[in-house]
Amino acid sequence: MALATSLRKVAQKVIKQFGGSVTVRFVTPGTYNTTTGAITETTSDSAIQGVLDNVNVREVNELVQASDRKLIVAAADLTTVPNTEDRAVISNVSYQIIQVQTIEQDNTAIVYELILRT
Repeated sequence: MALATSLRKVAQKVIKQFGGSVTVRFVTPGTYNTTTGAITETTSDSAIQGVLDNVNVREVNELVQASDRKLIVAAADLTTVPNTEDRAVISNVSYQIIQVQTIEQDNTAIVYELILRT
């Protein structure tokens, strides 16, 4: 467990030093409005640091496209695990989270790797 705690701290420190500003927008679906046909949603934002990169050609598959982006964020910076209903806002561009991969050690989340699409 001590190794996982140390890794979380190191990941958080490195991402803060080399990453850029990111807002993870957690989305909670609300009620369905029969008049407009829309579902209301409630959002909660977390401003953190993250490292943004292009998707590697080897990672392209049925789900991941070549134009997608990869965002790595420290798990210690978030109180909730992001999911595919949430979004990431980078430089005023809102990205849909397509896939979430948790990198962990000893069942402790170290970083989250998010695949993003505009």
